[in-house]
Amino acid sequence: MNALEARDLCMGYTSGKLRTEILRGLSLTVEAGRLTLIAGPSGCGKSTLLSILSGLQRPDSGSVLALGEDIWRGDRHALDRFRLQHTGFVFQGFNLFPALTALEQVMLPLGYMGVDDRAAEARGRAALDEVGLGERTHLLPAEMSGGEKQRVAIARALVKQPQLLFADEPTSALDAANGQIVIDTLRRIAHEHRTTVLCVSHDPRLVTHADRVLEMEDGVILNDRRVPHASASQQERAS
Repeated sequence: MNALEARDLCMGYTSGKLRTEILRGLSLTVEAGRLTLIAGPSGCGKSTLLSILSGLQRPDSGSVLALGEDIWRGDRHALDRFRLQHTGFVFQGFNLFPALTALEQVMLPLGYMGVDDRAAEARGRAALDEVGLGERTHLLPAEMSGGEKQRVAIARALVKQPQLLFADEPTSALDAANGQIVIDTLRRIAHEHRTTVLCVSHDPRLVTHADRVLEMEDGVILNDRRVPHASASQQERAS
């Protein structure tokens, strides 16, 4: 089953008389319940592609079907509702609020979804437990390491129980040990929660942890390969 489908995506910008193409008629499908990595050199269009697939940026042309819904066909309010209900986001810069504790950060999106405070707190604590921060719920961002901040950001995305999780360079600001924890967490979310995780990264460790690697260059996908070990590990977990 495909969770995402992009058709003939084009995106570019004009500076004076010069037109620069970022995406050049790109099409792809992304399977549900897998960790899919978009890799490639800086400037190849991978972050733009992630932004379009997640509903953050409108393409010049083309369409995106997310969970069977054409996200760019409706109005902005419909798109915002879709993103709130079905998607989670993890960014390179963590995007945490300085005055909120880890638990308050994670509970925040549930308030917009209409979840009552008691249920939101229970779900927030469960999400922080899942990323290994169950004893750190009271910490402010200034009191956390970079790895802890990113795990809070993952818990904040996970608490919504999204079907789609988008991650943009989630390990680039982290040291090796914390980066590995984040990679392992994203892979586990995909396999155990059956969440579709789509990640943009330069981190070579993610290549060995992804179920599928899409290699981009100059606005097109040059290579699409499956990682055999991922399927084997899933079989081991099921047995």
